[in-house]
Amino acid sequence: MDLETRIGLISSVGEEVLTLEELKQLLETNDHPSAYDGFEPSGILHIAQGIVRATNVNKMIKAGCKFKFYVADWHAWANNKYGGDLEKINTAGEYFIEVWKACGMQLDKVEFIKANEVVDDKEYWNKVMRVATNTTVNRILRCGQIMGRSEGEIQNASQILYPCMQAADIFQFDVDICQLGMDQRKVNILARELAPKLGYKKPVAVHHHMVMGLGEPPKSDLTGVEKKIEMKMSKSKPDTAIFMDDSPEEVARKIKKAYCPEAQVENNPIMEYAKYIIFEKYKTMSIERPEKFGGNLEIEGYDELVSIYSSSKLHPMDLKNATIKYVNEILEPVREHFEKNKKAKELYETVKQYAITR
Repeated sequence: MDLETRIGLISSVGEEVLTLEELKQLLETNDHPSAYDGFEPSGILHIAQGIVRATNVNKMIKAGCKFKFYVADWHAWANNKYGGDLEKINTAGEYFIEVWKACGMQLDKVEFIKANEVVDDKEYWNKVMRVATNTTVNRILRCGQIMGRSEGEIQNASQILYPCMQAADIFQFDVDICQLGMDQRKVNILARELAPKLGYKKPVAVHHHMVMGLGEPPKSDLTGVEKKIEMKMSKSKPDTAIFMDDSPEEVARKIKKAYCPEAQVENNPIMEYAKYIIFEKYKTMSIERPEKFGGNLEIEGYDELVSIYSSSKLHPMDLKNATIKYVNEILEPVREHFEKNKKAKELYETVKQYAITR
């Protein structure tokens, strides 16, 4: 695969790439750079964590990356997930992997690393301490958004330790690319700033887009990344997220009531589903509607959808009905896997019983 194609693939994953020039230099000298993402095991995955994450990982692999997926069990403990019960956290991690298997993530080309194994290494804690002694408490508190917390929500001392650990993870794994969500950018920037000073490799940061929740965006004074984080799909707002275990009827119910203003493309969650989920899997999108409303449409790509929708040539309900059909098609292999695979079914039933702690 030529250089420009590889750059294009990785850039298509990132809403933000820090920096494109560094990415180009990396790929010019390294056919198989290492990349990583991490996850706190907790709860049932929603569609952005399941389908979109699998899509992004597969793109990185296609571009030649050796992908490391970090099972951040100790981080979930530090963030008080499941009340700090490591056994529950680890079970949830196994369930997550089963979901990604069913989504088509190329698991044979992904290395899963558990924090529970990394913490036995004295050198890891050396890195954590070097990060901690080279930054300030205020800077670490501002990184709280990587845990889904605002500065005012940081209550446990362990949550101050968390960003130091995440920055140290980057150096411990010696990764070339940090491929995480936009909500993780503050700690990636911290790591990029500290790397030269501490004598570590400065990673390229590829921050993927966070798909919106299905509700109307909250009215606030936030802008930029903070606004995107405020609007993202969240497990804490279950009626505005499609979960990987949602039934076809539940998918239809949620999407039918979703925010989808006519002719508006920006800040429209249904348009985001089309861009980041449907057109990542399908080359065309079929819209079925009666002849009196213009007849069926065969839309070739997201740009054409934008042109049609922004011109009021497609009614929101027709777009919603098509979205319901495609989302259910995409979720069907996952439903089937968790129905027919004994291990997956047992993991799901177990995790479903766990009480979620924010």
